[in-house]
Amino acid sequence: MRVALVAESFLPHMNGVTHSVLQMVRHLERRGHETLVVAPDGGGKRESAPYGRTELLPSMPMPSYPDVRVAYPTTARLARVLRDFHPDVVHLASPFALGWKGQAAADALRLPSVAVYQTDVIAYTERYGVPGAVPLASAHVARLHKRATLTLAPSSASEAQLAALGVDRLRRWGRGVDAERFRPDRRSEGWRARIGRGELLVGYVGRLAAEKQVEDLRVLCGIPGVRLVIIGDGPERERLGKLLPGAVFTGFLGGDQLAKALASLDVFVHPGESETFCQTVQEALASGVPVVATGRGGPVDLVRSSVDGWLYAPGDLDDLRDRVLDLTGDDAKRRSFASAARESVVARTWESLGDQLIDYYREAQRLRPLDDASRGRELTRREGVAPPERRPWKRYIALGDSLTEGLCDTSRMADGQYRGWADRLSTMLAQGLGRFEYANLAVRSRRVRDLVSEQAPQALAMKPDLVSIFMGANDLVGHSADPLRLAAHVEKVVRDVRDSGADVLLVTPFLPDRPAARIFTRRFTLYATELRRIAAATGSYLLDAAALPALRDGTMYADDMVHLSSRGHRYLAYRAAEALGIPDAEALGRLDDALHGFDPVDDPAPQGDWLRTHALPWVWRRMRGRTAGDGLLPKHADYVVIPGRNAPKRSKLS
Repeated sequence: MRVALVAESFLPHMNGVTHSVLQMVRHLERRGHETLVVAPDGGGKRESAPYGRTELLPSMPMPSYPDVRVAYPTTARLARVLRDFHPDVVHLASPFALGWKGQAAADALRLPSVAVYQTDVIAYTERYGVPGAVPLASAHVARLHKRATLTLAPSSASEAQLAALGVDRLRRWGRGVDAERFRPDRRSEGWRARIGRGELLVGYVGRLAAEKQVEDLRVLCGIPGVRLVIIGDGPERERLGKLLPGAVFTGFLGGDQLAKALASLDVFVHPGESETFCQTVQEALASGVPVVATGRGGPVDLVRSSVDGWLYAPGDLDDLRDRVLDLTGDDAKRRSFASAARESVVARTWESLGDQLIDYYREAQRLRPLDDASRGRELTRREGVAPPERRPWKRYIALGDSLTEGLCDTSRMADGQYRGWADRLSTMLAQGLGRFEYANLAVRSRRVRDLVSEQAPQALAMKPDLVSIFMGANDLVGHSADPLRLAAHVEKVVRDVRDSGADVLLVTPFLPDRPAARIFTRRFTLYATELRRIAAATGSYLLDAAALPALRDGTMYADDMVHLSSRGHRYLAYRAAEALGIPDAEALGRLDDALHGFDPVDDPAPQGDWLRTHALPWVWRRMRGRTAGDGLLPKHADYVVIPGRNAPKRSKLS
C-alpha cells in the first residue's frame, strides 16, 4: 500500500502531531508499505522524515506562535504531488489549513482519505478570544471532516464533539505509548535531588501556551514539602514564571531526558480542558506516575479515577488542589496508584495502533467508491449520523433470509439447528429487562417479495417495538436484478414499520471477497447506498455491514464461502449491538472473539469439492425454480421469552 500523510505540523517542530506521524511512518515502512509525508517546511530548517519520502512545502510562521508554521500550496500543486506518488490512501494528520487542501486534492483524484482529529481548533480559537472565530472554526472543522472518507477520533469526548457537528463515519483511534522508553525504572534520585532537594515533585509536561491552562497550577504553589515542576516551553513561558512562584522550569525535554524526568515525578498534573487525547498523560501512566487531570476531553478515557489517578471537576481549582494533596499526603495510596498506572497502558503499543490504522485505510478504500456512487446520484452520505435515542425494547422481531436464520452457525445448537447473529443480539437486548420477547421470521432463500408479502405483515400483526430487516442478497445475485426497485419495496416496509411506532434496524447486504462475487459489486453498492438513504430518511438504525472490512476476511465464512461461520455471526451480532447503542458492545465483541478463538483454514477445500458440494446444487435448484427454503417455516414464528440478567433461568439461545 502507498500512503500519503498530509500533516499540519512536522519536524523540526516536535509536538503530538509530529510524533504520531513519525510513529506511523516508521510502522508503515516496517510493514512493507511506502510512505510520503507532505508538510510545511521549517523555514530556515528543513528536516525530512527518517523513513520514506518527504515533500516539504513553503510556509510562514503564525504571528502569535512562530514555532507553528502554515503551508500555503494551491490545490493543483498538492494534487500534482499526490499524483506523482500514486497513493492508495491519503492520511490527513490533524487537518485544518493544509489538510483542507489535501482533502480537496484527494477528492480531485478520487482517493480515499482518513482524517485524524488531533487538535481541538475550536477550543483553541475560543481560548484565544478571536472575535467571531469560533463559529467559523466549527463550520470549517465540520465541513472538512464530513468530506473525509473516514474520521478517526482519539477519545469519547472528541467523538461526541464531532458527532454534534454532524460529522459521520467516526471511528475510534487512540495513540500508542512507547512503554520501553517510558517506564518506572527510569526514575532518577539524582535528578530528583537537583530539582526538589528532598521534596515531593508534582509536575506538568507539555507546551506552555494559553490553551493548556498551565496557570491553573498556581493553586499548587506553596504546598509544604511539594515542588511544582514545569517541563516544556512555549509562548507563555515568561508569564508563567511570574504566576508560578517557586516552580522549577526545566525547558523542553525530549527522548530519554523526558522519560527520566517523567518517571522521577511523584504526581503528574494536566489542567488542559481542550485535549483531544493527551499523550503526556499516557506517558506519565507508563512511567508509573499517578495522574491528576481535568475531567474533560481526552484524559477522561485515560485516567481511572480512584485507581491510577484522579479526575477533578473542570474549572474547580480547589478540587484540583485537594486531589493533589490526597496523593502527596498518602504514600501508600500513591504507590498503589503508581502500580496501577503502569498496568493500564502496557498493551497500548504503537504497533497495535499502527495495525489498526492500516485496517482503517482498507476500510476507507472500500468506502470511497460508495461515496462516489452516492455523489453521482446526488445523494448525501449519511452513514454515521446519530440514530434515534435508544429505548428499552421489549419485543424484537428479525426478518430476512438465511443469514438472519443463522445458517452455518451451529454454536451450542443441536444437529440441524442454527443460532445466528439475530439470536445472539436478542440475548444482549434482553440484559437488564425482566421479560424480553423475540421472534425470528427469517427463512433461507427468501427474497424481497417474501419480505413484503409475508414477513412484514406477520411481524406488524405481532406488534413489536424493534424490527431488524436484512434482505436483498438473493435478489441481487439473480438475473437482471434492479437494485433501485428492490430498495423501493424495502423502503415501503420500513415506513410501514416506523408508522406502527416500532424502531427499525436496517442491515446492508455484503459480498465475500472472492473473484466470483465481484460481478455483483455494482448492484450491491447501489442497493447499499439506497438503504443508507432510507435509514436516514426514516430515522432508522443502520448496520452498514457492506462497509465493514472484517467481513471480507475468509475466517468469517463457513465452508460454503457464502454464509457466515459462528465467528462471523458473533462479529455481526456485536456490530448490530453497537449500532443500536448497547453499551460496551465493541469491547465485549473483542473479548468474545478472544475467548472463543478460531483456527484459520490454511488450506481451503479443493475447488472441485466446493463446486460439487455447494455451487452446483445451488445452480441446479435455480434452474428448476426451487430454493433451499422451500417448505421451511420460521424457527421462531411466535415470540419466545429471553430471560434478562436477573431472571432465574437461561434461555436456550444464550
